[in-house]
Amino acid sequence: MKKVAVVVQDGAHMFGLGAICEVWAERYHHDDDNPVFDFTVCTPSPGRVAGSAGFDLHVEHGLDAVADADLVCIGPKDDFRDHHPDAVAAVAAAAERGAYVSAHCTGVWMLGLAGLLDGRECTTHWRYGDLLQRDFPGATVRPEVLYVLDDRVLTGAGSAAGIDASLHLMRTVFGAGVAATAARRIVMPPHRDGGQAQFVRAPLAPIEAESLSPLLAWAIEHLDESLTVDRLAAQAHMSPRTFARRFRDETGTTPLRWVITQRVSLASELLEHSDLPIERVAERVGFGNAATLRHHFHATLGTTPQAYRRTFGVAAVS
Repeated sequence: MKKVAVVVQDGAHMFGLGAICEVWAERYHHDDDNPVFDFTVCTPSPGRVAGSAGFDLHVEHGLDAVADADLVCIGPKDDFRDHHPDAVAAVAAAAERGAYVSAHCTGVWMLGLAGLLDGRECTTHWRYGDLLQRDFPGATVRPEVLYVLDDRVLTGAGSAAGIDASLHLMRTVFGAGVAATAARRIVMPPHRDGGQAQFVRAPLAPIEAESLSPLLAWAIEHLDESLTVDRLAAQAHMSPRTFARRFRDETGTTPLRWVITQRVSLASELLEHSDLPIERVAERVGFGNAATLRHHFHATLGTTPQAYRRTFGVAAVS
């Protein structure tokens, strides 16, 4: 791998572009003996490229830079579902001749438009995973992970995870030593596994319940109690069978799944904003013990309560 081309378009996200540059555009350091790449930023219409953060880029090179690049990177941008057809065609041709292609965050949409996601695993920012799957049903979208390298197609979750993705590709091509040296220069951990969860709280889907809204509000106030289907049905003045059917019709999920999701959400808040012991958090949200909390927390968010608190907890800081 000697030549790297980065495709940018109007609405360019500067952090995403910067994350790509941080790994692939670095000059030579004698102490590191790091590889140096023929690095080019290009765009479909050379000249002024509008940025998304109040300042613009001047890009001198057109898409010819993609024609012989060993690695083609896609920078994220506003209006990420719309890409210049010439850029899409250039990326598709690069992949066809065997180049690596890498999309930072929502830049993955260009790969989908180029037909490069069909039959492949990929990821993007957790906020857009469902949309990516709908737009490209032939792909296997994994919005819970940091990055995915499937054959020569690399996708990352965005922001800092984009650097993780690039370091993983550098490790794959040049070895762990070269990647560790690059990570040390960037002041990043030398390796975060791609399967590690994106460290964010999964948003709760909005629930539009008609007749059950009062019950849902009541249940949220009583999460520390036993909330069986029989208990909830009695509170709603229905038979368990009728209640279960009505609940799924109005919420799109089961009573058990809904209760677990609400308990995990409350546990997240307590881990962020209190110094309660994990066992006490488990009791407060209705899981009863730390082991059950850990099980459901990991199943829902892909991480442990302890790791979540270390990352997002503010009680110790305040």
